[in-house]
Amino acid sequence: MTAVREQLPEGRYGDSADQRADRKLKILGSVLGTAFLGMVVWFGYDYVTGEKISAEVIKFSVTSDSEVQVHLEIRKDADATGTCTVRSRSEDGAEVGRLDVPVNAPGDGRIDEIAKIRTTSRATSAELAQCTAK
Repeated sequence: MTAVREQLPEGRYGDSADQRADRKLKILGSVLGTAFLGMVVWFGYDYVTGEKISAEVIKFSVTSDSEVQVHLEIRKDADATGTCTVRSRSEDGAEVGRLDVPVNAPGDGRIDEIAKIRTTSRATSAELAQCTAK
């Protein structure tokens, strides 16, 4: 009797399509896993180091057609200096005023600041654009 082979001889005809697909999936998984790990490390580092200066608009008051008063609460580290930019907008959403508020007070913690923004026309809102540390 003759023995019947059910499979092809090993290594004679090269890799099968399934083996090539498995290899590609493993490579893709490795690349995506490495990218995800890098992203987690980046966000973790940013969270730990944090911002040295942050602020919040507590309230604002439109005092005239050409001025808005903004009450800011600024939080900062002890050695941090920089600026916080506030802006005011008109009813149609156009920016009508902008002011850079310097943050130079010694010490850390919370600072209350009243900023007066001069506007080109009547404003209806005021917002914090950004805070940057030097």
